[in-house]
Amino acid sequence: MTETAPATPSASAVALVDALRAFASEERVLLALDFDGTLAPFVDRPKAARMLPQAKEALDRLEALPNTWVAYISGRPLSSLEIVTEADPDALLIGSHGVEIRFGRDGVSLDLSIDEQETLQKLGDVLGALVSSTEGTRLETKPVGYGVHYRLLGEEEGKKVVEAAYAAAASVSDKLTIRDGKDIIEFSVRGANKGDGIERLREYTKATAVLFAGDDVTDEDGFAVLRPGAGDVGIKVGEGETAAQFRLADETAVATMLSLLADARQSSTA
Repeated sequence: MTETAPATPSASAVALVDALRAFASEERVLLALDFDGTLAPFVDRPKAARMLPQAKEALDRLEALPNTWVAYISGRPLSSLEIVTEADPDALLIGSHGVEIRFGRDGVSLDLSIDEQETLQKLGDVLGALVSSTEGTRLETKPVGYGVHYRLLGEEEGKKVVEAAYAAAASVSDKLTIRDGKDIIEFSVRGANKGDGIERLREYTKATAVLFAGDDVTDEDGFAVLRPGAGDVGIKVGEGETAAQFRLADETAVATMLSLLADARQSSTA
């Protein structure tokens, strides 16, 4: 009988573990985490999404530690993010790609101008008409824009919907902020991104190091503002080109990583 030798950890896995240990020993740390596709699997009903139990247990432990902050940063509207994260009143939340901010019990008003309100109304009309005439699509209303979902369509059908959505939005304004995500195309009347949100969180918490994990192309804005040489850690979840230093396969791998990080942070703050 031939014995199989134990698998040797890859160089990238070893480097990630070393980075997590160093991060855990920082004085003040912030974990800024995307939700869908990072902590929670994608589901057909967005408001039914919940993070994996192992991830929630690890984050609960981390939040209880001194000088340790956990924040959720998502393209979801803040109202939806509050539901799926099961956030308490003191949670740090960044919704709508950085447009909406909730630092504990203090929110940030959007204060849309009259022009922005009128553009938003017209945008909803044209995109609503597109979705109504295209089976397999869904319109998501966001605080400063709309998202056209097409996950139920095939690749070619999806491309046609994206092209039609671009054309419809262009008929309203040429100054919209456009984001092309996983099976969704979003149009907003006000620009902000996850990188902006991370910088606001860093300033608010006065973190000496930030860990950001995300799976979507819109998360690249977040990775772009990280400072790896100063202790920050960026983790891309899943496939695709990325500016992040490290990569994990899926939500289960993220949950395992968070458990390891919670253990290391508990040891360093004991």
